Amino acid sequence: MRALDTARETCETFLPGLLDKLSGIPLTELEQPGGPAIDLFRSHGGASLVIPQAYQGRGADPLQALAVTRALAARAPSLAVGTTMHHFSVATLFTLAQSLQSSGVEWALLEGIAEQNLLVASGFAEGNPGQGILSPTMTARAAEGGFLINGAKKPCSLSRSMDLLTASVALPNADGGSDMAVLLVPRQTEGLTVHPFWSSWALAGAESEELRLTDVLVNEQQVMRTELGDAGQLDELQTVGFIWFELLISACYLGMASALVERVCERGRGTVSERARLVAGLESANLLLEGCARMIMDGETGNDSLAKSLVARYGAQDALGSAVNQAVELLGGMAFISSPDVAYLAAACHGLSFHPPSRSSFAEPYLDHVAGRPLRLT
Repeated sequence: MRALDTARETCETFLPGLLDKLSGIPLTELEQPGGPAIDLFRSHGGASLVIPQAYQGRGADPLQALAVTRALAARAPSLAVGTTMHHFSVATLFTLAQSLQSSGVEWALLEGIAEQNLLVASGFAEGNPGQGILSPTMTARAAEGGFLINGAKKPCSLSRSMDLLTASVALPNADGGSDMAVLLVPRQTEGLTVHPFWSSWALAGAESEELRLTDVLVNEQQVMRTELGDAGQLDELQTVGFIWFELLISACYLGMASALVERVCERGRGTVSERARLVAGLESANLLLEGCARMIMDGETGNDSLAKSLVARYGAQDALGSAVNQAVELLGGMAFISSPDVAYLAAACHGLSFHPPSRSSFAEPYLDHVAGRPLRLT
């Protein structure tokens, strides 16, 4: 399938040999906890994919990162989902690299991501019903030398393979309230532990377990303070991160759906009109995401752009849902029962609807935004 082949070529350009290695391993093995996919990703330089070449990275731009993620997800869905959390965290941090360069410890950690192929896990809020996506997952209290951090993130992808954790935290301030901040915590830090959490077989290879921080000591150099704007909109750090997240997590499910649609085309299932409509629906999702990627490349990463990225995500989500249902129907019952791959990919594709923000929580802020006010995600 032309578009997926092009994505594979892009992946080969940036991560040569990785797809060949993954293609030699059954999907069921790639998707198991402790499977070989993450180690292969690391050994092929995947950790530095979106890091600028000026910082020893591969330098993939947002369009290229979209293509690479699509290609990887079509072959190893859990790998794509897990490493998306790494990419959006890294892209966010390196967007602000110039301001961080003089900060000391955390800058050394950022350089190490590229030079040592370190993997970064994201400890931002997600997965807790009723909790706002901006609600810090960790709490802090002042201590000698910095802050003692307590809390948990569940699920947290790459929990067992990560080298560095980024996490949101509520820091106490002088007036008795708290400020939101982002932490950088090395994996070996005392008090950081991993516990079983993910019970589903779908996307189990993403290592989405529970991370707990128990009296973890961090100093000021490991803290980046963030603030909400006057109208409640996100600051630069959060906005850039959310736009990258929506782009890449959507690309993951685009890749999974592409794997199903490719099977339909290769096997000639359905009529010519049915296959053409199926591929057109899939590629409409890709076009929405390419528009989001170009927006980032043009430097449009403000509040209005965040709203556009979420519109693109939900549009892609709807298009992909329809494409997956059509593809499974056209593949037919024998394809479904003769191999676990079709059922697995179909089930995994539903995961996009579970990533924040939920459609229902976005509705009112979006209508306010349409009416002329800033987008406020709470």
